[in-house]
Amino acid sequence: MAAMTVHLDIVSAEKRIFNGRVSLLEVTGTEGELGIKPGHAPLLTTIKPGMARIVKQDGEEEVFYLSGGMLEVQHTSVAVLADVVLRADEIDEDAANEAKKRAEALIADAGQDFDFDAAMVELSKAMAQLRVVETIKKNIAR
Repeated sequence: MAAMTVHLDIVSAEKRIFNGRVSLLEVTGTEGELGIKPGHAPLLTTIKPGMARIVKQDGEEEVFYLSGGMLEVQHTSVAVLADVVLRADEIDEDAANEAKKRAEALIADAGQDFDFDAAMVELSKAMAQLRVVETIKKNIAR
């Protein structure tokens, strides 16, 4: 028996990153974790910077980093639109660690004119990239 699937497009500002059939999409929406399977109710929501995990039609899993964006679920298709989308193997772990350290240092040494929101956005993006890298490392170690 064939697995139920839905068509998924993951698109960045620069190009289409993924186009195919999936049995599951997991992302973090502004209201919490979302698991999208075939037959999901139509939905339009913003997504937070973080990890997107898909299970393809053949059962293979793939993980991406999303900088945030929009998720649209229709009866026959799902679309993820983000400014930046990186496959897990495209993430520079050292650069993400450095960005995290810089953001943490800025927050710790905040002055009066400090833009706390901007620093928190940078920190959350760096931490999200590191979570994607860590997830891949765990899956490889299995």
